[in-house]
Amino acid sequence: MTLQVSQRGIEQFQDNRFGMFIHWGLYSILAKEEWVMHTDSIPVKEYEKLAPQFNPTEFNANEWVSIAVDAGQKYMVITSRHHDGFSMYDTQLSDYKVTNTPFGRDPLQELADACAKRGDIKLGFYSSLLDWHHPAYRFREESGLAWEDYVAFLHGQVRELCTNYGDLACMWFDGDWPHHALNDDNEYFRAGGSFEYDTLYDMIHTLQPDAVVLNNRHEVPLPGEDIQGFEQDLPGDNTTGFNPTAVTDYPLEVCMTINDHWGYSADDHNVKSTRHLVHLLIKSVGVGANYLLNVGPTALGEIVPEHANRLRSVGQWLNDNGESVYGTRSGIVPPTSEIASTRKNDTHYIHLLDYKSDEVTLSNLPQSISKANLLTTGEEIEIKGSDDKTVLIVPEAQRDAINTVIVLS
Repeated sequence: MTLQVSQRGIEQFQDNRFGMFIHWGLYSILAKEEWVMHTDSIPVKEYEKLAPQFNPTEFNANEWVSIAVDAGQKYMVITSRHHDGFSMYDTQLSDYKVTNTPFGRDPLQELADACAKRGDIKLGFYSSLLDWHHPAYRFREESGLAWEDYVAFLHGQVRELCTNYGDLACMWFDGDWPHHALNDDNEYFRAGGSFEYDTLYDMIHTLQPDAVVLNNRHEVPLPGEDIQGFEQDLPGDNTTGFNPTAVTDYPLEVCMTINDHWGYSADDHNVKSTRHLVHLLIKSVGVGANYLLNVGPTALGEIVPEHANRLRSVGQWLNDNGESVYGTRSGIVPPTSEIASTRKNDTHYIHLLDYKSDEVTLSNLPQSISKANLLTTGEEIEIKGSDDKTVLIVPEAQRDAINTVIVLS
């Protein structure tokens, strides 16, 4: 029987609701997003020349953690190894790693220490299932290695991450897309066999019983996977083509970018507004999903200032309205462009996202609800009821420019 995360781990994950995703690696030097090795067809030997150039002298783990906390984020998930095969920590299983660069330090250890010092945020790790660099994944015929050699490497790295960095929030896997052929000969993505998920997941749940496992396979979760994930779409949507699978009863997570790319891209200035980010957070939580919002730090180790400012603006809204987000579950009103809802036991939070008129009509509310108040001030909201509809009267003067939260009791 495949092990699952503890009930405490699931509840902590769902209570957290908002996290920071971080895509950071050698690709940040080229400043053309994290797939640049593939999109620019860079040979392994040429890409390896980036490692001696990697020296993020501005990296400050405490600053990154402070930005996340200021944003109201309760966990961080950072790339330990992306598809390019470069390990961003001091792995003992490869020399192709960050501690063999001019930087010479383990940023994941420094982030783990900074999170532990704060105590109000946890660290989790992204691990790529595919590897464009490892000879046992991509060059087995030339190297004489077998698929089992790569699986041993993958499992060994996960064991390191689950053993050496304290209590983790999650292990987040990516790169198993059996139905995606993204280049003509499928060379980058041809797997030689099973990733032995049962063994991998049991190891994680044994070493980290409170850490959830998410595998970004875009399919129904397998035994041992605790979370169903959605990429760049809300659950039930599929505007990207990544998310064809129906929403299940599993706990959910939405991962999205703050601009258009995961890794740092110097030409990407399409930063989402504070209002839009808050609305995505609320729509995610409104259907029972966490919201994992990505930043791509620069080669110097800085979170882009505009990204940090936007995150802190979201945090300012959460300072006043966090009660309607943290510890809540999906609400009684399905999210639309105008409205969403969250719930904590018998308390319902109505999120007014758009303002079209003073009257807000709600259907199928519990008959016991008879009172409405603004969350931020406690000011009473006029409420009118009928057999199957409830009307809230919320004039413009009582509205929040980002998202007005009404407490129903």
